Amino acid sequence: MAEQAYIRSTLALLRPCRSVAGSPERFLSRRLHIYPTTTPRCREISSAAAAATIEETPQVDEFPPPKPFPAPPSRIESPRSRREQTIKTAKPFSSFLTDDFQRQHDYLRISVTERCNLRCLYCMPEEGVPLSPQAHLLTSPEIFYLSSLFVSQGVTKIRLTGGEPTIRRDIVPLMESIGSLRPKGLRELCLTTNGISLHRKLNRMVEVGLTGVNLSLDTLDPFQFQIMTRRKGFEAVMKSIDRILEMNKLGAGIKLKINCVVMRGLNEREVIPFVEMGREKDIEVRFIEYMPFDGNKWSEGKMLSYQEMLNIIREKYPDLKRIQDHPNDTSKSYKVPGFLGKVGFITSMTHNFCGTCNRLRITSDGNLKVCLFGNSEVSLRDLLREDNNGNPIDEEAFEAIKKIEMDRQQGIAESDTVLGWGERERELLEVIGMAVKRKKAKHAGMGELKNMKNRPMILIGG
Repeated sequence: MAEQAYIRSTLALLRPCRSVAGSPERFLSRRLHIYPTTTPRCREISSAAAAATIEETPQVDEFPPPKPFPAPPSRIESPRSRREQTIKTAKPFSSFLTDDFQRQHDYLRISVTERCNLRCLYCMPEEGVPLSPQAHLLTSPEIFYLSSLFVSQGVTKIRLTGGEPTIRRDIVPLMESIGSLRPKGLRELCLTTNGISLHRKLNRMVEVGLTGVNLSLDTLDPFQFQIMTRRKGFEAVMKSIDRILEMNKLGAGIKLKINCVVMRGLNEREVIPFVEMGREKDIEVRFIEYMPFDGNKWSEGKMLSYQEMLNIIREKYPDLKRIQDHPNDTSKSYKVPGFLGKVGFITSMTHNFCGTCNRLRITSDGNLKVCLFGNSEVSLRDLLREDNNGNPIDEEAFEAIKKIEMDRQQGIAESDTVLGWGERERELLEVIGMAVKRKKAKHAGMGELKNMKNRPMILIGG
């Protein structure tokens, strides 16, 4: 009798919630899910309560009415409280990623392959380039480990480049593993691509954490596309662009930027059509000054400067307006009033942006480049593999490394390093730190760059 009275009183308490939560049984089941009972007897009583008929019952002294369930904590956090929490938990930025000019490098670009399915004029010779042996290239576990190391030191944005990253067989699982670093501080996971095969993998990439796409496209003419890339594929590229825009309408939130290298006598007449892509589409088109790299037959005469491109646009759109850039942006941004999209100019040759550079690069063969135009590199791959007899670190070897980390976290093994790889991790950070400290205030000027020895762009990573 006492149990029945308790059940009735519990259901009576739930009666006012009928209009909001549906039946008392449904409301009770929700409450029981949030606040699970801890004893078999309680669970038995709760189950009986959910099945009982609601009846009024007199108060029973032996079982006083239960107290109302406490309201669940609010999940809505004010912007001010978020800022306060961020400030409270903020750490000093890593000295390893801070150079002598106090530039903090929180953006890492990793080339995941040397291979590409196009042969763009400004990127590589028509015959291609000598490719590194497979054993010289970073494995997926090595890329993930280096990503983890840099994120532990303050990197918040990682961009995967190539070659063409989408032709790497395990690109999606690799992105998924890097995306798992979000709780550690990673905010953006981006991709630079030519778009040929992107549309086939885009859905899955977004699922695993893709936040931004820089898509290389230098012409809107299918015939001209074949001349500039020495390959077919214009329709596939446009399909990828349309797919991104379609997904963004559904809330995917992919930051889309189209990178267009402008070369005098080849595609400067297409500057206006590219600008007009943004009339009704949320697209940022960035015009890039033609830059010298090994094998691309650069000459100053072929380079169309930022100011010349700006003049071309203003002839048709004189009200083109400069808009505010983010502190570390590589492009100078503009907008045509009434257009949904915007345009930008990457002015590496005529107006460098070295003073706010926050980018580091890792090549597909594991070398750290602190400047795109610098020809000094340091191998992280060789140091990474020292504990593996110089061999590539495969999944099995990586699992052994992860076990060391798990043991450290559980107090079985001791290590005062961030990722728990002991002396090797300290050496890697020292090498990274020394390379960053050697970064110059700015890269060489145009006259020097054309004579400097550097990798072809395909082997650096876009």
